[in-house]
Amino acid sequence: MEAPNKSITGAYLTGARSIPSPKSRRPALKGDLVIRGARANNLKDIDVTIPLGLFTAVTGVSGSGKSTLVNDILYKSLARTLYKAGDEPGAHTRIEGIELIDKVIEIDQSPIGRTPRSNPATYTGLFTFIRDLFAMMPEAKTRGFRPGRFSFNVKGGRCEACQGDGVIAIEMHFLPDVYVTCEQCKGRRYNRETLEIKYRGKSIADVLDLTVDQALPQLENFPAIANKLRTLQDVGLGYIELGQSATTLSGGEAQRVKLAKELSKRGTGRTLYILDEPTTGLHFEDTHKLLDVLNKLVEQGNTIVVIEHNLDVIKSADYVIDLGPEGGAGGGRIIAAGTPEEIAHNEQSSTGRFLAGLLAAEQGRPIRSAAG
Repeated sequence: MEAPNKSITGAYLTGARSIPSPKSRRPALKGDLVIRGARANNLKDIDVTIPLGLFTAVTGVSGSGKSTLVNDILYKSLARTLYKAGDEPGAHTRIEGIELIDKVIEIDQSPIGRTPRSNPATYTGLFTFIRDLFAMMPEAKTRGFRPGRFSFNVKGGRCEACQGDGVIAIEMHFLPDVYVTCEQCKGRRYNRETLEIKYRGKSIADVLDLTVDQALPQLENFPAIANKLRTLQDVGLGYIELGQSATTLSGGEAQRVKLAKELSKRGTGRTLYILDEPTTGLHFEDTHKLLDVLNKLVEQGNTIVVIEHNLDVIKSADYVIDLGPEGGAGGGRIIAAGTPEEIAHNEQSSTGRFLAGLLAAEQGRPIRSAAG
C-alpha cells in the first residue's frame, strides 16, 4: 500500500502526495452574516459571525451544536426568507446581513435521482442541448423529429417496453427491486427509428454511453455542451458516462455532479453554499478534488459554509468557527473563531490542538508551546 508509484492511497500515506494548506487566507471584504441569540437545542444564546465571500468551516466535537447552528438555524431561516420555505428554523433572535446574499443552496451526498432515468446529463441540463443537437440533424428534420423525440421520459422516441429506462424492474417482496436489461431495446432506451438518427456516426444512445472525457472531443464545437462537460471534468468526474444511472453513483460522485451543476451556472457571486460533512466516505484524492471545486465557487464571490471534522478541510478554510467544549449540555458555546492558524494557537480549542500538530508538520516548526 505504501508504494507511492503503484497506489494513490499509498502516496498519501507516505506523504508523497498531500493536500497542502493555502499559501494565504482570503480577507473578509464582503460583509458578514450574523446570527443573533442562537439558542436551539444545546446552543447557549450565542452570536455567530460568518464572513461572506470566504470558505468557513464549522468545527467541534460531536454534539457540540454544529448541525443545529448551520442546518436548523442558518439554512432554514435563510430558506424561509429567500424562498418562503415552510420549515421552522431553530430558536434564535434574528439573522443580520441576509440582504447581502440572493441564494442559499444545501449540497449533500443524497442521490441526484432515484430511478434509472436520472443521470448526470439530465441533472446538469446537458441532455437538453444534446437532444437539440440531434433534432438539428438533416435526417431528423426530414422525418419531422423534434427535441422531444430524443427524450426517454415521454412517448414517441423511447422504447415503450421499458418506458425509456433501459432496464425492467422486477419486484422482490421484502427485498430491493432487481433490474434486468430490457430485451426489446437491449438497454438502449430508444426505439429503432430514433436510433437511426446519427451525429458523427453515433446515435443518441451511443453519445449517452460515452464518458465525459470521450464526449468532449466529439461535442466541443457546441459551447453550451462543452461548458457543462468541462465543469464535470473540473470536479474530477471525467470517467463517468453521460447517461450513467443515478442509482449507480456513489454519494461523493452525486455530490460532485451537484457542484458541477452550480459551477456551470452564471452566478451572481452572492450564493451561500452549505455542506454538512461533505468528505464522509471520500478518499484523500476525492477530498482534494472537492476542495478545488469549493475554492472555485469562493473565487466567484460565493460563500461556503461546511460542517467538518476532517483536518485537511479545516486547514484549507479561510475562517473557522469552533464550537464546544464538549457535546450535549457541555457544548453549544463558541470556543474560538478565526483563521486556522488562530484556532491552532487557542489553548482552549480541542480542534486547535490537532490543527496545531498538522500545521506544525507542514511548516517544520511547533505552533503551540509544549505545555499547550
